[in-house]
Amino acid sequence: LLSANVIFRPSFKLRQRTSVLTLNSSLKVHDYTSNVSLYNPTDYSCSLPKGLILGTTTIPTLSFSKCTSIDHQLVNDNINKLIRHITDSTQREEIKTILHQHEKLFDTSKPAIAINVKPHEIKTLDHPPPSSRPYYSTPHKEEEMYKIVQELLYYGLIRKSYSPFAAPALLVAKHDGSWRMVVDYKKLNNMTIKDNHPLPNMEQTIRRLGGGYKFFSKLDMKSGFWQIPIKEEDKHKTAFITADGLYEWNVLAQGLKNSPPSFQRVMADILSPCRQFSLVYIDDIVVFSRSFEEHLNHLQQLLCILSKYNFQLNPPKCKLFHQKIDYLSHIISEGGFQPNNERIQSIMNLREPSTLVEANKFLGGLSWYRKFIPRFASMAAPIHKVTNLTKNNRKNFRWEKPQHEAFLQLKQFLITSPLFLDYPNDNYPVILTTDASKVGIGGTLQQNINGEIRNLYYHSQVTSSTQRKYDPIELEALAIWMCFQRMRSYLLGRSIIIYTDHCPLCNMMSSTVKNRRVDRISILLQEFNIEKIIHIKGQHNCLADYLSRHPIPSEEEIFDEDYGIVKRDKGEPTVMGRVPDETTPLAGAVMTRSKVKQLQLKQDQNSTTTPTDRNKITLPPIEEETDQMKEDPSQIIAKNTLDIELLKIEQGKDSDIQQKIAEVMKNPIKSTYEFKNGLLYKLMIMREGCNTKKKLIYLPSSMINDLLQVYHSDPLSGHFGVQRTYLKIKNKY
Repeated sequence: LLSANVIFRPSFKLRQRTSVLTLNSSLKVHDYTSNVSLYNPTDYSCSLPKGLILGTTTIPTLSFSKCTSIDHQLVNDNINKLIRHITDSTQREEIKTILHQHEKLFDTSKPAIAINVKPHEIKTLDHPPPSSRPYYSTPHKEEEMYKIVQELLYYGLIRKSYSPFAAPALLVAKHDGSWRMVVDYKKLNNMTIKDNHPLPNMEQTIRRLGGGYKFFSKLDMKSGFWQIPIKEEDKHKTAFITADGLYEWNVLAQGLKNSPPSFQRVMADILSPCRQFSLVYIDDIVVFSRSFEEHLNHLQQLLCILSKYNFQLNPPKCKLFHQKIDYLSHIISEGGFQPNNERIQSIMNLREPSTLVEANKFLGGLSWYRKFIPRFASMAAPIHKVTNLTKNNRKNFRWEKPQHEAFLQLKQFLITSPLFLDYPNDNYPVILTTDASKVGIGGTLQQNINGEIRNLYYHSQVTSSTQRKYDPIELEALAIWMCFQRMRSYLLGRSIIIYTDHCPLCNMMSSTVKNRRVDRISILLQEFNIEKIIHIKGQHNCLADYLSRHPIPSEEEIFDEDYGIVKRDKGEPTVMGRVPDETTPLAGAVMTRSKVKQLQLKQDQNSTTTPTDRNKITLPPIEEETDQMKEDPSQIIAKNTLDIELLKIEQGKDSDIQQKIAEVMKNPIKSTYEFKNGLLYKLMIMREGCNTKKKLIYLPSSMINDLLQVYHSDPLSGHFGVQRTYLKIKNKY
């Protein structure tokens, strides 16, 4: 280029191979030349090889358009889809005329920020600003993050920040393969004061809608939270950090505590003139009327208000001029309202026991409710009669009409009053009890009212083939996440207590669990008001356990792709841990060495090298030290265990290692360390009486847990104890 303004981005290899730092910047090219600033943060000199690529430059062009004009074609399509169910052409034209008067509400080509509404406030305790380093990411994801951040900057949803706050941002994948950014606000949320603004009473809402109205319209807000501005004085608290810089939100970000009550407050305030014919529940608005003309007038008034405050609708999720709608787990029409049975489907679909084992499991699943079901013993007597058999008589098990009737009667008690509540009681927290098995997940939503358990929702779902490969902690977290997705309208804005029989999950909402899937789930749950997670013994988790082992089929996967917690054997490999393939058998708790060798040999024969193989960790051979180990350790490590480039990156981030490297560079002869090929080694005498020193990779602290995971928890590692796992590692690191 002879002359131009360009954007400079440092190359990934520059960051990998040297300690030199340089930033993204805007450069002015004149007469084919420009200047780039480099910074050496170490105490020793650093030379750059000739021909090293410092970075790339691009002419700033944006793939998205920012304009004040309306995309009329998109608006037209959205409106036509909303009214295509109207058969009367005259009515359809009347509706269309009104909708086109508020075209901006239906233009989803660019985001909108509400104006003249109460901004979201973040009131915090007196505490030092929490800050974190950016999460490690791959070059591909860094590029995707950069694009997302640039788009958010362009539309004014975020701005550059100089805040002492810094929450790490990360990407999660969507179904269509694109990415969305989420921010881990755990530390900020822990010091945020709770907002107690109430949600509408669910029972009153349903009963009001069932008052004989003929026409209903349901409006959904497009990225609702992003439309609410944040108070200027609190924006710095939302600062998040990426590999490219520090930014803060101008709008209400997902994952911030108090988001639902703050959004509810804004919507209730602006729609107060329409309160006689509309209801707001978070980002869902319902308009109800007794005639077509009245509904047309009501909808016109409400759309005027939304337009006035510059809101934006989500047309695919809106429903206009319907005579029957599904709202808060109820079907509402002119004839009244009735539950849609989604809350009790898991109980209704329970399969009748056909064996002695299944009959005993059914009774075990209900044992916790024995004290809450009147005449439980007499109702269950026919089933007890055929299960209380001696060992020699178990072959005489029969499931006949008395047992069938008892089974139906006990199921009926689970889904009817007094054990089952039609609506949650606003004066008590809700209790979510979950469990997971390799077959499925199960959960019950309850309330403890004056010492008596009352159920609100039952859920069970079959796990996918991918999810069955999860570790136990991931399956248990998955059960919590799926229940939150299904029971969302019953959980948002309420105090929530979670019961789980998996103790490691008890602190997942306040601290990192060191598991990617679990940590991402905890980030996605930040918008809910989870008071605590309590561990309970498995014997007290009866019904959730029974539901998880008798799940109902699901036609959708609401977890893996949509929320970025993708299976390990698909797509980009994980940074740490073996990536299994379809031919890799899963080992049990114990595996013999000979079997391990056989599996490794088979895997080596069947495997083919791909460009992504260097990013994986593979298990080291079981054999003792061979001639191969006399090679440069960096070569062995690249071939058999960790990726050498990843090690260089992590060593570069470790301040202790950088200090030792500086000492080695000053006095390499007397040092017990060696810096070679960009890696730091520790020189150690491995055997008494032997003066030969061996070079061991100096492992960064950030990679220790992952290395232990590989050497202990990998299917081919044998799951040895502490001592044997240590002996496997000590000659290499």
